[in-house]
Amino acid sequence: MKKLLFLITWLSLTIACRNAPTIVSEPIAVNKTSEGDIDEEGKLPPNERFGELFEAVQMNKVFPDGKTFVDCMPKKSTKEIMNAYMTAKDAPNFQLDQFISTYFDTPKKYASGFKADTSKTVSQHINSLWGVLTRQPDKMETGSLFPLPHPYIVPGGRFGEIYYWDSYFTMLGLQSAGRVDMIENMVKNFAYLIDEVGFIPNGNRTYFLSRSQPPFFGKMVALLASSKGDQTIQEFLPQLEKEYQFWMKGLSKVNATTLANDKVVYLEKDVFLNRYWDNGDYPRAESHREDILTVQKSGRPAKEVYRNLRAACESGWDFSSRWFKDAQNLSTIHTTDIIPVDLNCLLYSLETVLARGYALNKNTQQADFYNTRAAQRKAAIQKYCWNESKGFFMDYDFTTKQHTTVPSLAGMFPFEANIGTADQAAKAARLIESAFLKAGGVVSTLNATGQQWDYPNGWAPLQWMTIKGLRNYQQDQLANTITTRWVALNNKIYKRSGKLLEKYNVVDMELKTGGGEYPVQDGFGWTNGVLLKLLEEI
Repeated sequence: MKKLLFLITWLSLTIACRNAPTIVSEPIAVNKTSEGDIDEEGKLPPNERFGELFEAVQMNKVFPDGKTFVDCMPKKSTKEIMNAYMTAKDAPNFQLDQFISTYFDTPKKYASGFKADTSKTVSQHINSLWGVLTRQPDKMETGSLFPLPHPYIVPGGRFGEIYYWDSYFTMLGLQSAGRVDMIENMVKNFAYLIDEVGFIPNGNRTYFLSRSQPPFFGKMVALLASSKGDQTIQEFLPQLEKEYQFWMKGLSKVNATTLANDKVVYLEKDVFLNRYWDNGDYPRAESHREDILTVQKSGRPAKEVYRNLRAACESGWDFSSRWFKDAQNLSTIHTTDIIPVDLNCLLYSLETVLARGYALNKNTQQADFYNTRAAQRKAAIQKYCWNESKGFFMDYDFTTKQHTTVPSLAGMFPFEANIGTADQAAKAARLIESAFLKAGGVVSTLNATGQQWDYPNGWAPLQWMTIKGLRNYQQDQLANTITTRWVALNNKIYKRSGKLLEKYNVVDMELKTGGGEYPVQDGFGWTNGVLLKLLEEI
């Protein structure tokens, strides 16, 4: 924080803004304009900061991708830009796109200009990309970026900021590449965010400060500890504790009458699990137009739909039929009714890391507390998420008291976390092999919906969690098959295009991918990380 010249108190200013998310009161850097004066509006998300101008840009699709504008760098202060807009907007010859190009710089696209040499191996290609995808410690800027004090890896393409759960899978590759220094930098950045904001946001942008992402911080710290020793867990124990308290802060408010509060769900006496929950109930800044159109099609209360869209974004699976009542209809999304099996496995892992950290500190009382919490969660996952008729772990709808109807690779997280039994693992392996396994790896779900987290797409993080889960239960032959097929698909696309992609069509090996709110992205952080790690096993 020494390099930052100005501090503000985030909460007092944010509460005053219309529909703004609730954020923990902590200091944060104010953005500076290019002329050196302080822009007091710079700490606001772009929808709050630019109001009517923001609405016009997003609804008129000045940029094909709604994320572009919210990542633009203003060239003048908010006041100057808005005064100029209000003066000019009603003129007969006013051109909105020209106005934006005059007052904003478009964001840099990391790796978009990188030229691959496909005569090199894919491992050599990935190692040459680390530098391209590296963002140095952030300076105060005029845009939406939340500055971080240490270098980090961005995914690439449209994603020029750090992302929470992406980063764990990127770190796997960094470990294989011997880049423990970068892993440590990224863990320190996440610890910094926990201390500054109170949690790890979806990404380090002002418009992401209403939600988190799948809680991989405990696994990141454990990964770093595997290279640097147990003192790493002790070093980051305060932040691990804060991370846990963020996910459990609704616990004191739930009971048999009030089943859910924030991210915590009451199931029965002394039995609690978690759900995804975003503090906002308004359109996402980066997908403003898309969210409004979804609400218009839904016939449902707008705030209800917005909340559920945002909660699905916190899950990282935005979007998938696992969150829909009607698998083919995004407007039926009801994420906040669902206890996701993968989320609760990650919190189980966090509880075990906390127990380990307190044991290292010889604090047996706290170690016992977290061991008990982990045991309770494990039992609850077994009771509420295992579906014997399907032979698979499933998400659970606590409002209907039934499993959801969409098997997904989230059902493999209990095996990666060593929560399942050997018999369950054998049954799950049979379903993976008979239904999920395709020519290029495993599909995310079995539903073809056009959503990017559904059939026929495969994603690097889900390949990894599935493979690791199978290996934990000696299902090595199937794990090897998935590894071989995924690596072959990645390598085939790389040799053909010189790119590694965000996601792949694992059914039709001739197609790259399909579905989602935005075009195929290349770079790509977590694909690079998982692929490099898997190449160690072949």
